[in-house]
Amino acid sequence: MYNPIKPYKYKILRAIERTWKTPHIEVHRGVYPTFKKKFRYPEVDHTDGIGTKGFYHWRAGTFKSAVLDALAMNLNDLALVRATPYKLSNHITVPVEDERIFKIIQAVVAECRNRKIAVVGGENSFHNNLEGLDISMTVSGFVKKPQPNEFKDGDVLVGLKSSGLHSNGMTTVRRIFGKARRPEFTVPTKIYLDNLLKFMEKHTVHGMMHITGGAFAKLKDILGSNNAIIRPQRKLMPQKIFFDLYKRGISSREMYTTFNCGIGFVLSVPQNEGKAALQELPGAAIVGEVVHGHGRVKIMSAFDGKVLML
Repeated sequence: MYNPIKPYKYKILRAIERTWKTPHIEVHRGVYPTFKKKFRYPEVDHTDGIGTKGFYHWRAGTFKSAVLDALAMNLNDLALVRATPYKLSNHITVPVEDERIFKIIQAVVAECRNRKIAVVGGENSFHNNLEGLDISMTVSGFVKKPQPNEFKDGDVLVGLKSSGLHSNGMTTVRRIFGKARRPEFTVPTKIYLDNLLKFMEKHTVHGMMHITGGAFAKLKDILGSNNAIIRPQRKLMPQKIFFDLYKRGISSREMYTTFNCGIGFVLSVPQNEGKAALQELPGAAIVGEVVHGHGRVKIMSAFDGKVLML
């Protein structure tokens, strides 16, 4: 039964205060935390959550992985505008009010302290009609050097290996597998932002895309009058879970417009930066190139060898 006194309130407040010592903002305790920024750069906010994947995390008790999923969905998208995250607010919804809510908060605090992100607000709610948890976050970042995000004719495309399903297409996964449990369902989404920010300090990156909802069709948003050509690479082949989904009746087109199929992030870089990307970005491989065209994405399917035009 829901307890309106919120017995974990003060434990949560003491926990999030541990994130307040950062080089980016000065936070003060009050009815609500107030903060003063220590920088003067353009800023950006981003909000996202873990969606259907929370069903699997709640059943498996994989709360740290759930937090990593929520962070990744925000931080990887912030990479597209080269933003450094500095503060976060969250909304956590669970079906039962017990010590598990505090375990989730502890995981948020630990990950935010590691990244110098201050937790400055949030809300916890208990919905007894839910089958799983949900974690939604709004993360704020600052951008030192704003730049366009676009794929350029003549660039090579660098793919970064995913850890598996990540956090998209989980509604389809649940439709196919029902309430079955597989370890792949709760593997957390890889966070690419940390390595990308370091790489972009030294190297030229013209365009980037986080392969999430819409999967490879998202590349069309930043192609302009160019085409992206993507070919399967042994290093970045889809993991077994993707082949299992394909074998259960999902077409190649749906696979590449719903799932990351082994590639969680794509960068468009000048040809002379390709070697550096392979050396400095973990799990990187050249997966294709950008050519003049009509804003289409051409992919050779790793599932059946057919060429898809998205």
